[in-house]
Amino acid sequence: MEFNLADLFECVVDAVPEREALICEDTRLTYAELDKRANRLAHALTKAGVKQGDHIGLHQYNGIEYMEGVLAAFKIRAVPINVNFRYVEEELYYLFDNADLVGIIHHQEFGPRIAGVAERLPALKTFIAVEDGSGADCSAIGSLNYEDELADASDARDFPARSADDIYILYTGGTTGMPKGVMWRHEDLFFAALMGGNPYGAPPERPEQVGENAAAGQVFTALPAAPLMHGAAQWAAMIYLFSGGKVVLTTGTGFDAEKIWGLVEKEKVQSMAIVGDAMGRPLADALAKPGASYDTSSLIVIGSGGATYSEGVKAQLREHLPNIMLMDSFGGSEGGNQGRGVEATKGQAGPRFSNDGTSAVLDENMKPLPPGTGKIGMLARKGRLPLGYYKDAKKTAEVFIEADGTRWVVAGDMATIEADGTITLLGRGSNCINTGGEKVFPEEVEAALRSHAEVFDAIVVGVPDERFGERVAAVVAPREGTTPTLEGLVEHCRTHVAGYKVPRELHLVDQIQRQPSGKPNYKWAKAVALGETAGATGGAS
Repeated sequence: MEFNLADLFECVVDAVPEREALICEDTRLTYAELDKRANRLAHALTKAGVKQGDHIGLHQYNGIEYMEGVLAAFKIRAVPINVNFRYVEEELYYLFDNADLVGIIHHQEFGPRIAGVAERLPALKTFIAVEDGSGADCSAIGSLNYEDELADASDARDFPARSADDIYILYTGGTTGMPKGVMWRHEDLFFAALMGGNPYGAPPERPEQVGENAAAGQVFTALPAAPLMHGAAQWAAMIYLFSGGKVVLTTGTGFDAEKIWGLVEKEKVQSMAIVGDAMGRPLADALAKPGASYDTSSLIVIGSGGATYSEGVKAQLREHLPNIMLMDSFGGSEGGNQGRGVEATKGQAGPRFSNDGTSAVLDENMKPLPPGTGKIGMLARKGRLPLGYYKDAKKTAEVFIEADGTRWVVAGDMATIEADGTITLLGRGSNCINTGGEKVFPEEVEAALRSHAEVFDAIVVGVPDERFGERVAAVVAPREGTTPTLEGLVEHCRTHVAGYKVPRELHLVDQIQRQPSGKPNYKWAKAVALGETAGATGGAS
């Protein structure tokens, strides 16, 4: 047995077969039941011609079928590929082609959209549809019925030996550019991103220890609130499945905070995984609604991954959940789990994270900056890293850099390293605003804006300025019934950030557009600020 994700999951199944593993609406599966269904799907895929190393798209909303698809692919040494369910045909064509998909497990609703691109992709031959009540016609691509395929397949665990070198790929869009497939070895992903299947203890030294830990450890009920197509939610689900916990999934096409709180109450959720303010703020607002009453006594921690909480949202949540731990986990598709947030201090330039020694801040010569200098550099990580980007040697060389015998991932985040070794994250260098020679990182200004009582959400971008090169522009979604002014926001921001960082323009919108992951859509915000898209009002100081 190796540190292979299928081997490790089967080890947990054998250790706790009758324990509940996955809950989604009215469906409840034990570890043994989930394993058998994944085995059946794996055999169905093999029968359809899927082989070791082949790539299988998961074009689905949340559901048990999503996790079954991930596990089934692992079992036959195929590679599951996350597909953004919001993509239109041309975006799907790019992803399907770039990922070299040979098959797709999809919700029935997406059949016609897939059919619109499938004829241009001769290698894409296998389609399995999950019924969703949409009644969509999938005949053009000849989709097989998911449950029928499982019913006709064996549930035997009779697969060939696997390897720790088997590949996992996560497609990540980031904030700019086309999505890229980040390639991980199973073993590296398990330790770097999945916390060794032991989120509250030491990582295992032997593969068999994963099952032993699951049997002996405390059973946690976890709710990943984001779509499983997003790495933060997918990884959160796998962390708890590898630790013998119970994973509760939420369904639907959008984020429903009231539904989430209902699941917390019903399933006695102890750990919730969200993505920053995009989910934290609606959750806080739902608790504050007149007459709202949810039993949250089981909840211990709300962790954010993929984006950090602002202090304003943390304060809102603490008002209603005073005994809950609010944790930021810093990391990403290319770096795994890099650290946990530490308590903010007054005047702190950005979120601060712990450092286990694998992270550093590098200067322009790829040399680690000494702690406590206050110098800004590039955030980097060493140790267990991805192999690179799928079919993109140029981008791999730009991001995964070897210097003085050490391989680093340098994804573009700027940071400082403090005297105690913690890392203060300033923001993505590509989004940095240069105003009169001063650098402004949008995240810091966004946090200041979101702490204003009339601001529901905000994105900050730079726009051209004749005198200063760029000026700071704020795109703001107000709270219901309010109309924030530029003057009021400037006055507020001056108590949080230096004067050169405060917004010089305000553009009000009904809703902030974000990536499915919850990350800001800076391209859209820039278009709003430049007047290239409708739906905003503007003003300049």
